[in-house]
Amino acid sequence: MIAKAGDIYVVYEERLQQYAACQVIKVKQEASSRHKGLAAVLELDWHSDQLPTEDELGHIKPLVCNYYFWNDRWDYCFVDANVPKHYRLVGNIPPLIQAECNSYASWRTGDSLYRQLQWEAIPAELRARFKAAAGSDEKVDIAGYPVKLSTSTIRQGALEQLEDWSELHKLPCLTAIHTSHAYKPELIAYLRSTPFVNELHLDDPRATALDFTGTSLSRLILKAEQVESLTLPKGLSQLSLVGTISEKLRIYAEHDGKELLLMVDKQATSHYGLSQLGALNVRGVADIDLAELASQFPYLQELRIWGAPGYAANMGKIVKLIGLHTFTTYDLFGFSGEEFPLPDTLPQLSMLWLTSLPADAAKTIKARYKKAAANGLDLSVTKPRKPEWMAENLTNPFRDWDGREPITSTNAKKAMNLYKKMLGELGSLEKQAASGVKTAEVHAALAALVTDFTATLNKMDSRSGFIETIEREEIYEVLHDLLKNTKLNLAESGIEVDLGKLFDIFDAERDF
Repeated sequence: MIAKAGDIYVVYEERLQQYAACQVIKVKQEASSRHKGLAAVLELDWHSDQLPTEDELGHIKPLVCNYYFWNDRWDYCFVDANVPKHYRLVGNIPPLIQAECNSYASWRTGDSLYRQLQWEAIPAELRARFKAAAGSDEKVDIAGYPVKLSTSTIRQGALEQLEDWSELHKLPCLTAIHTSHAYKPELIAYLRSTPFVNELHLDDPRATALDFTGTSLSRLILKAEQVESLTLPKGLSQLSLVGTISEKLRIYAEHDGKELLLMVDKQATSHYGLSQLGALNVRGVADIDLAELASQFPYLQELRIWGAPGYAANMGKIVKLIGLHTFTTYDLFGFSGEEFPLPDTLPQLSMLWLTSLPADAAKTIKARYKKAAANGLDLSVTKPRKPEWMAENLTNPFRDWDGREPITSTNAKKAMNLYKKMLGELGSLEKQAASGVKTAEVHAALAALVTDFTATLNKMDSRSGFIETIEREEIYEVLHDLLKNTKLNLAESGIEVDLGKLFDIFDAERDF
């Protein structure tokens, strides 16, 4: 279904257990023929157990948001003009506002309404204290560290000397904590005493049983390697488990995770519970069995998979996910177009994005889903890969550059060859070190390799200037991994390597 100006849609907001509504203010056609255009969507101040009546539509108003750092403004964003299948058209009235739209998002009707209602449930004096501090430049002392009164996110650097978590009450606007402190009762007591902190990054819990009940967290990111019992608070919408997950882990969540997005690394399935899980993101998978996944999480509405690259077994079994409305993959292989489910077997599917997949599968899926796309499915099938590409790029850390704008295929291939060359030369140097080459000669050779590596990238970038922030970070990660492995191998020959000095060379030589 394609949105039209004036349309009012409702969707069931699971967290409210009620319907929420939005209006399409205008539709903007895009130059690309692949897209149906963009719809400027306004969230409405309405929620109910029942669909709106004609009389209610005549009196409906825009939602005015003033939660947290919002100051009496609308939630008004451009989204894809393809309306998700689980949205229901309930009427069309003249657009409620006439204003320019400058923000872009995805369909998320009900999110701001939920946040606004949560905000209004907080005692008025605490809300007033938050708003009064929000624009302040005043600083307060937190365990000997000066912090702005208006701080919303506090990180470990400011928490190094912290012993009493209640000191954070000095920060009326604090909503997020990033810490490597251990999980302790004092931390939980503080979280339970503030309605504002909704995000916690716990880098090293150093505990086997974690209980966050009674807190206001909506987002929790933690290293879960040693965690065996994890009890989530009511209202948590996103849980990210970083690194390896303990086989003993059991997760206890409201409604068994029905309203939860779970993000995990590599391990798609486990026996940690969450039988009603609504959304799953899996990062860096090498192999994934979709039959096993569909059996463990049969109620998934959203499934996103990033391969390392990865191989999928039993792709056809996603038909078991009868409520699936969003399915995306990246660098995922091992399946054919014939195996991929037909459109009518995924009746709720609203978004299908497949990026970097077998070329034959891409061709078949595009053809089979052409009609569904014409009827409103948000379809994107890009970066088809032939077998020879897989053979060359399986271990190529620059493989994402192939097909990324504005990187040319020539520069993507040059980057791959540069990586292979650097890997080979570092391996040769490690062998020379094992045979007795002097430490000073090894250090000189490493410096020369880093200089040459950087000079090659400078030359590649000199014409088109394609290396920007993302590419620069990727280059850094590739070089860091290469040199880190070499450092470990050289240590076995009694040669110490200072990575900092090598990266000083990299920073001094690079022009990007």
